[in-house]
Amino acid sequence: MSENLRITLLVENSVQRQGLVAEHGLSFHIQIGERSLLFDTGQTDLALMNAEPLRLPLDRLQAIVLSHGHYDHTGGLPAILDAAPNAPVYLHPAAFEKKYSKSPNGKTRFMGMNPTTAQALHGRRNYVETTRCTQLGDGIFVTGEIPRVNPYEDTGGAFFLNADGTRPDPLTDDQALVIDLGCRVVLLLGCAHAGVINTLDHVQHLTGGKPVRAVIGGLHLGSASAERIEQTIARLRETNLECLAPIHCTGWPATAQLWQAFPDICRPAGVGTDFEFKRD
Repeated sequence: MSENLRITLLVENSVQRQGLVAEHGLSFHIQIGERSLLFDTGQTDLALMNAEPLRLPLDRLQAIVLSHGHYDHTGGLPAILDAAPNAPVYLHPAAFEKKYSKSPNGKTRFMGMNPTTAQALHGRRNYVETTRCTQLGDGIFVTGEIPRVNPYEDTGGAFFLNADGTRPDPLTDDQALVIDLGCRVVLLLGCAHAGVINTLDHVQHLTGGKPVRAVIGGLHLGSASAERIEQTIARLRETNLECLAPIHCTGWPATAQLWQAFPDICRPAGVGTDFEFKRD
């Protein structure tokens, strides 16, 4: 891959540019030369709406990747598929499972893919199940399932597969997008329900130990223990990142601690933010 890389936030909880709109959700547009793809779709058709003033023609998408099956990452898919009906969709089959979260007061709420999204996918010939590492093109791949090897990491919340909240959801559908820039890689996260360090370890395994240059996305540390955040920061220090953008579901306390630990590499990001990288 010889072209430069530009990543644009189309959906995020905050907005960085005039004329754009935010929502609780996440969607990245990735441009590499003439190739373009989408990582997650937000919870509504907002990605499509924000793409217009940003002059990002989503009808030219060559792939769509879903990081996991939660509504705030998949809800915009029907509108995206209307614009780009021929773009293949990459997702783990567990993304279709019923998904719930439980609040501290014991109430559960549905968090999964809405029926309209599931209907838009079912029966399509061009969706790809990604249980394992899957190549999307030269230098771009989705991780598939991420091994859970670090004992201090969990899914980041009380997630379940039933409305009664008795069947824990391991969120095996959680996956990340990796872009190989030559000597280093860029890592995009949806919510890192597998754990950001587990994800980094898996990417190192998949790339033969290539250093990760940037980590951008949700880290889901809002309910993380002090020990988990400390160990996460310690491992991130060893990674020698050049860019860290903790957004979406990372949680304000964890985000503040990450900014304090990495003031020189942390970047603010919201709808309209661009990240640009050159091949090493």
